[in-house]
This record gives sequence, C-alpha cells and structure tokens, in this order.
Amino acid sequence: MPGLLFVNKPANNLVTPAMNSDKQKLKDFLESKVGQYNSIRFIETDPISIPHLFNKKEDVEIAGFMAATIAWGQRTTIISNAKKLMQWMDGTPHDFIMNFSEKDLLPFNAFVHRTFNSQDCIHFLWALKNLYQNYGGLENAFCSGFSSDEADTKNAILLFRQRFLQLEHPQRIEKHLANPDKKSSAKRLNMFLRWMVRTDNKGVDFGIWKQIKPAQLICPLDVHSGRVARKLGLLDRMANDWQAAEELSQNLRRFDPNDPIKYDYALFGLGVFEKY
Repeated sequence: MPGLLFVNKPANNLVTPAMNSDKQKLKDFLESKVGQYNSIRFIETDPISIPHLFNKKEDVEIAGFMAATIAWGQRTTIISNAKKLMQWMDGTPHDFIMNFSEKDLLPFNAFVHRTFNSQDCIHFLWALKNLYQNYGGLENAFCSGFSSDEADTKNAILLFRQRFLQLEHPQRIEKHLANPDKKSSAKRLNMFLRWMVRTDNKGVDFGIWKQIKPAQLICPLDVHSGRVARKLGLLDRMANDWQAAEELSQNLRRFDPNDPIKYDYALFGLGVFEKY
C-alpha cells in the first residue's frame, strides 16, 4: 500500500504534519480491514469455529484451548481434527475433563495432528483436569499471572505453562506449549487469549474472561502477520519471536491503546486471504 508506511522520525524528534497524516492513513486502512475480517462470515473457515459450537463458558474455553493447540497447518484439517476431539469428549468438554477415566481415553489413542500425537493429546487432557480440579480452571490458571495494570502477558504465559506442565510428563510434551523465554512468539496461546478476552459486538471473539483487559494482550505473530506488519512499517525486527510480538503490539497500541489486538484481524486477513 503506497503512502501507508510510517515516515522516519527526524533526529530532533519533531513530529511533522506529514507524519501525522501517514499515521492516520495507516490507521484508517487497518480499521477498514478489521471491519472486513472481524466478521461472523469468517468463523466457519477458522479454528475459532470450534469453541463457537458451545455456550457454556467452560466448554467454550476448553474447546478453544484444544483448537488453538493444534492450530497450525491446513485450516480444514485443523477444524476437522478439533471436531473429532470434541466428539470424543461426548460434545461436553468440561464434563468430560472433570470426569473422564482411563477407559474414556481409549479413542484418543488414535489421534494425530501433524506432530501432536495421541500421547501429547492424552497428557493435555490430564493437565486440563489438573487445572480445573486444583486451579479453578483455565481462566484462573492464566489470569492470576496478570497484574491489574500492566501488559505482562509473558509472565502470565510462563506461570500458566508451569502449572500446565506440573504433572509428570514426557519431555516431548513441552514443545507443544510455547515458551516465551525461549523466544517463541506464542502465537497460538496469544490467539487463544484474544478469543477469550476481546469483546465487541461482532460475534467472533467471546470476551468471557473478565480478569484480563484487552489492552494487556499481545498480538498473535506468525510468518503471515509478520510479513504484513513489516510491509506496513509496524515491525522492524526480522525474527518472528516474542520480542517481535511485543514490538508489534506496542506499535498497534498507538492506534488503539484500549484494544490494540483487534488489528490482528487486519494483519491476518491481509496475509492469508489477500496474500499481501
């Protein structure tokens, strides 16, 4: 998009009218793309369609977490495999997690999604049971790592990760739960948090977690959104790591400090649907 890139700031830090104009053009462009892609029309073809199968809060968050966990690869395959998981949970994820026995886990021995295999899946179910029995569920396990004022998503994810991996587990399990301390952008966990925390009248994100403010979220970052963000002058760092996700999120707060991660829709739509 010619004319939409940020103008480099002069050495004397003077903000020129041209810079303000470019920033407004970019904001208007992003807002238009948010309006285009933050729409229920896109739910059907997105992994967020899985938690939208449910109404009960705990069902929504468990379905969302499992769908986000396997959200890499072809979108149709992600959705198909996530639906399979929900069917094996008898269509009641929360009740299943709270009450399953070893026998109930037998169907999951056939599960595989790319490198996320049956062993990984079954451990994730046990870990979820532990969170709901001992930490009050996914929301409390995540949200207690946030302060009331700061966007300390990294610390919250690290605390959640510690709790999730509390049970004895094979080492391979850990690669399926992002670790920002090892420079992961934690794209899928940040996407899941966006689903649970953001709230508007568009009907896509759920807004069912009230202990975290949308302003505290970090933008999901992958190869597509990173490419678009760099083209638009929103990201300088070349690696798609946690530091880049923080840089991008901070730049997005310049346009909407209260709800910066809504622009994930714009970056995602431009990158995936428009191949920008």
